[in-house]
Amino acid sequence: MKYNPQKHHRRSIRLKGYDYSQPGSYFITICTQNREMLFGDVADGRMILNTIGKIIDYHWQRLPQHFKNIELDEYQIMPNHFHGIIRIVGAMHSAWGIRTQRNNATENASPLPHGTKPGSLGAIMQNFQSITTRKINKIRKTPGVRIWQRNYWEHIIRNEQELNRIRQYIIENPLKWQDDKYFK
Repeated sequence: MKYNPQKHHRRSIRLKGYDYSQPGSYFITICTQNREMLFGDVADGRMILNTIGKIIDYHWQRLPQHFKNIELDEYQIMPNHFHGIIRIVGAMHSAWGIRTQRNNATENASPLPHGTKPGSLGAIMQNFQSITTRKINKIRKTPGVRIWQRNYWEHIIRNEQELNRIRQYIIENPLKWQDDKYFK
């Protein structure tokens, strides 16, 4: 369905006025469509990835090859959601030759949908969700089926103490699976 601003009055959950392409650390959570258990199981406090979970892991780890401006930190694939920390560390030089930097002529020439700024958190997440959806649907022989919920949750990490607390939360997530709000 094509976006129609007259019908779709969805408010952004992003911090108004914040430039999500600037250097910083971001904690993201993405849920599967309808919280479907797709990526494996938790057993004895450990996540055991199935084939689809391994696809998620593979493509997450490859993101820095496509987005030269990022570093990955802790992450955890769960049966029906994903947690990760992405650090944007500078101007983006992508595998597609797009360079983003303030006052760069190509900054507003976005090849991405809906005016997403190249190298931004939104562009990174669009890429990750899109490629994993295509790969998973190819394996499952389910073209066009949604794998992820439309959006993702993000949190701007503001200091080292918060970063360490979030890392610990991600690491311990499988241990607390039975109490997780995404547990079905």
